[in-house]
Amino acid sequence: MKSLLKNGREQKGLKTREVAQILGIDQALISKFESGLRKPTKEQVSKLAELLEIDYETLITAWLKEKILYEIENEEFALKALVAAQEELKYQKSVFKIKLSGALDKILKEIDILKTKYEVISQNNFYEILKESELDYTFESNRMDGNTMTLRETEMVIKEGLTISGKSMREHLEAVNHQEAIRFIKDLQKNNSFNERNLLSIHNLILRGINPESGSYRKTKDTNDQNHNIVSEPSLIAKEVEDYFIWYEINKNKLHPIILAAEMHFRLLKIHPFIDGNGKTARLVMNMILLQNGYSIANIKSDSENKKQYHQLVENTDSEGFMFLIAQSEKESLEKYIETIK
Repeated sequence: MKSLLKNGREQKGLKTREVAQILGIDQALISKFESGLRKPTKEQVSKLAELLEIDYETLITAWLKEKILYEIENEEFALKALVAAQEELKYQKSVFKIKLSGALDKILKEIDILKTKYEVISQNNFYEILKESELDYTFESNRMDGNTMTLRETEMVIKEGLTISGKSMREHLEAVNHQEAIRFIKDLQKNNSFNERNLLSIHNLILRGINPESGSYRKTKDTNDQNHNIVSEPSLIAKEVEDYFIWYEINKNKLHPIILAAEMHFRLLKIHPFIDGNGKTARLVMNMILLQNGYSIANIKSDSENKKQYHQLVENTDSEGFMFLIAQSEKESLEKYIETIK
């Protein structure tokens, strides 16, 4: 940094006393800044960058580097500490990338008003509401992924154990398995916890008897090479999932629960850690977080228009649009259950 300051002053044709006078800093300090004997404050760095026409980012980066080196350069594990700090900073910064639009902020406030009403009037009807919402949710979530059973057929399979003529064994298992997975996330709701083992358990439950790789990650991941050809590489999914949970731990108490749930849903879909069942797993993770925070199940409708929007938002990496879709789904669910109770 000292070289940047001295070169900048000389290129401007200024003497140290002139810089000191303009900035209201003692001349001896300017000399010490340029010799490296003293470090300017952050405010002084900003003033020096402006006066000497030095790029602020370049100067503040040099200032921060020297500040860090001063603290750790003689430490045995300095490099390891820097790597760890870099990873943590990356995930701490990620929360600040989520900026809510006016429309999203408005619907979150509307949802929280509804949630207050829901909590008050659902106390004596909670289990009846939850039972109805679970059935609707199983039907819509399975239909989102191609299951052709009607709501009534789904109910007959789950509640009466019947076999529906013309429907595949997979479709029957999807209905039963999804209901089991809902029971599991309700248990997690009581414990108010979520970790990688829970994630794998959710996936295992929804694909039990359907896919032999239930509860395990894909072995390879398709990526584009320099020539834009799709190539299969050894999976880095374990690292991506590790990062996913680091992000969760950092942000779980900082974000609005709707935003947290939507982001965890969205991020898991982008990782796409499983061969099959990513959508159902991501929606279950989302609703587990909503239930843990006192909200109702957000039931994303699976009609052709909503289904198309849902997939387009993920494909286009439209995180804000996706958050709004989830918020709208939660609002509609709360409105429905409040009206049902009335």
